[in-house]
Amino acid sequence: MLLFILVFQFFEAFYQDPKPPISINLSELTVSQIHSAYKKGEYTSENLVQAYLDRITKLNDTINALTAINPEALAIARQLDEEFAKTGKLRPLHGIPIIVKDNINTKGLPTTAGALALVDFVPKEDAFIIQKLVAAGAIILAKSNMAEWAFTPWHSESSTAGTTRNPYNLDFVPAGSSGGTGAAIAANMGTIGLGTDTGNSIRGPSSHNSLVGFRTTLGLVSRSAIVPLYLRNDVVGPMSRTVEDAVRVLEITAGYDPADPLTKFSEGKIPDNYSQFLVMDGLRGARIGVLRILSEKEADPEVSRLFNQALVDMEGLGAMLVDSVKVVDFDTLSQGQWCPTFRQDLEAFFATYVKRDTLKTIKDVIRIGTKYDYVRDRLESQRDIEVPGNMVEGCGNAYTDLNRIAFREAIEKVMDSLGLDALVYPTWNNRPARIVDFRAEYKGDNSRIIAPHTGQPAFTVPMGFSLGNLPAGIQFLGRMYSEPTLIRLSYSYEQGTKHRKAPDLK
Repeated sequence: MLLFILVFQFFEAFYQDPKPPISINLSELTVSQIHSAYKKGEYTSENLVQAYLDRITKLNDTINALTAINPEALAIARQLDEEFAKTGKLRPLHGIPIIVKDNINTKGLPTTAGALALVDFVPKEDAFIIQKLVAAGAIILAKSNMAEWAFTPWHSESSTAGTTRNPYNLDFVPAGSSGGTGAAIAANMGTIGLGTDTGNSIRGPSSHNSLVGFRTTLGLVSRSAIVPLYLRNDVVGPMSRTVEDAVRVLEITAGYDPADPLTKFSEGKIPDNYSQFLVMDGLRGARIGVLRILSEKEADPEVSRLFNQALVDMEGLGAMLVDSVKVVDFDTLSQGQWCPTFRQDLEAFFATYVKRDTLKTIKDVIRIGTKYDYVRDRLESQRDIEVPGNMVEGCGNAYTDLNRIAFREAIEKVMDSLGLDALVYPTWNNRPARIVDFRAEYKGDNSRIIAPHTGQPAFTVPMGFSLGNLPAGIQFLGRMYSEPTLIRLSYSYEQGTKHRKAPDLK
């Protein structure tokens, strides 16, 4: 009789209905919420990755934000779960799925920069920043679409994946060139994203997708193993739904990389941690300068309304505003700052990382081709450009180029004279353009005017929505290596206004 009972119990257990899958509400999940759930045993990293994969399957055909899914993501998640079960400890980004822009080298996944010339390029090693994130426990979930070769701030359209749509209104652009990352994170298809910014490309898509975007000080974070646009201006940084999550990424990625000599300037300028500057009342007593020379140029009335309300809100949060700040010779100093180093930078990337006889020069890229006339025209225009020999004045880095130094010193001089903690202006003065007419409607991009040239950090944070449910952002510009101050100010503004909301994708 006992044997019968044991056999019966065995078959009953074997044939019982499987446990239903764990349901995870992915909407607006943060790193701290995820880690709390792991510790409480509510779900595992594997559960979370699967939930994101299911959401990607459901949404990506509509938004077209992602270009490649990491086939190893679930296996990596299981390994991290096993580690946590053994040690009881979570790494800083343990089990956090991240979206990576398709111009950042990721081992075993295509890195195409949206171009046919790199459509089958699969790096053998991760970029330096990816190595640091993976070591911190992050899971590379997917690669994201981008403007081909990062050429345009208008929109995110590539020969490899086509056009990405804004999840808040599918008829509109998500901006470029990191629009795939912006759209994916806004639509909750990953926890945190990475973008790159030559002039606009982190902050613009973040603004258009109601996200936080950090363009950090040039030299704070490595750019090695990233397909360049103009390396003298290029920055890589987080795009996230909260300031806190962006700070978590910055804490991991900041620091010296021997393969990126510019990061040598950051030594001695990085605090023990950046999280200490997440201060709820960080605007109290702060002096904020309003840069009307940017905010009133070609401004859409809806965006102006949001910006002026943001100023009122900052005052309500304890800030002291200094309106209409004037920078001496601003118009003159801001001109002539661009230097077209694309050909030289790209060919150096080919030689260092791609290493193919058939892809060595920009002429090879032109020969392989593109699906878009404007990309072809841009490539042709860059083909024969020679960078000026004088790299100290004209095409140098932010620490040696006299033109760049003069522009930065003029801005920091007025900040010092007025005792300002930061300058503010709308990230874009206009609402996102419609996809069908993005060139004609592209205007109001403030991000390309100061920070790329001076090297200063500039953070964008959501400041609300205009008509048509279109997001807008406010930008905080600081002194070199003033990330602690910008974190304090942007976090306080974010927490005091709570403008971020997820798109309605029903």
